[in-house]
Amino acid sequence: MRILVADDDPAILAAVRVCLEAAGFEVSEAPDGLAALRLCRTQSVDLVLCDVFMPNQDGLETISVLRQQNPSVKIVAMSGGGSVWTGGLLATAQELGASAVLHKPFTGKQLLAVIRQVLKSA
Repeated sequence: MRILVADDDPAILAAVRVCLEAAGFEVSEAPDGLAALRLCRTQSVDLVLCDVFMPNQDGLETISVLRQQNPSVKIVAMSGGGSVWTGGLLATAQELGASAVLHKPFTGKQLLAVIRQVLKSA
């Protein structure tokens, strides 16, 4: 299974990559939404883990375009802060087509549980 992680924070990308690869997933990385969409056009992806706040193209727009271009791809939206505003954005991400959401910070165990649940529902 191949997972694309779209996040502008190199530390998040590195930590998520280590966790997912240790669990047996193939991982691709994108530093923003535009790069994520380019990668989805050139390689097969089973799931996209997409941050909401990114430069060049935010996660909400990325999720919307992904859902239009690749309706079968599973999407997990993530965002930090835990504020009411962030929670509202994650709810919007689900309305746009995200299968699940993750609030940062999250543990590797939480990450894997959400990803396995979303992939199982395929």
